[in-house]
Amino acid sequence: MTTATFRQNTTFPTSDGKGYGYLAVPETGAGPGVIVIQEWWGLTDQIAGVVDRLAAEGFVALAPDLFGGRVTHNAADGAKWMSELPVERGVAQLSSAVDYLLAHDAVTGDALGAVGFCMGGGFVVALAAAVGDKITAAVPYYGADAGDADFSGLRAAVMGHFGAYDTAVPPEHARRLAARVRAHAGTTIELYFYPAGHAFANEENRSGNYDKAQAGIAWQRTIGFLRGALDRAS
Repeated sequence: MTTATFRQNTTFPTSDGKGYGYLAVPETGAGPGVIVIQEWWGLTDQIAGVVDRLAAEGFVALAPDLFGGRVTHNAADGAKWMSELPVERGVAQLSSAVDYLLAHDAVTGDALGAVGFCMGGGFVVALAAAVGDKITAAVPYYGADAGDADFSGLRAAVMGHFGAYDTAVPPEHARRLAARVRAHAGTTIELYFYPAGHAFANEENRSGNYDKAQAGIAWQRTIGFLRGALDRAS
């Protein structure tokens, strides 16, 4: 295990003190805001890279650090840390990050996008439901544990990206999420299934499933979806 404090370049107030995160602003100095939610590995170089790529596309992007600077290459550590983060506490910390980013001088518009991966993919729709019209576009990547979640507060359109061969989050889990969203909220949810396994968009390839071609397709769809939704929110 190593620490990732060098990836914490901003702080924001939370209900229980102070939150930390990694923020990137586009070269133009302003743009629509996007929250990036980490996998169970922590706020890694890979997640910081997603933030940087979004900034290169013109977004002001923020990845809150949900594990307090801890990162790992060990799945057992990641599973343990995730189990120690109740959904309610994680959503509360992420909601504080939403408020911080919306108030940031560089952010245009009155609503954000949110993108989450694996653990973060499970959080992203829950966060959008918790903050209502503060998030207008939610993008879960292979994270779909709807459980008994209440999505009635969801106002964001949802675009999900899943591996057709994923054994960790099988396609039926994604379809169950979509059914629950459609039953609870008057919003749209669109799912894409790729000929790939779990975590196919993570170029660090810890799962052994990284697929550059399919990740590229999912990324371009994500950027187009965010731009369209956030342009309408401006």
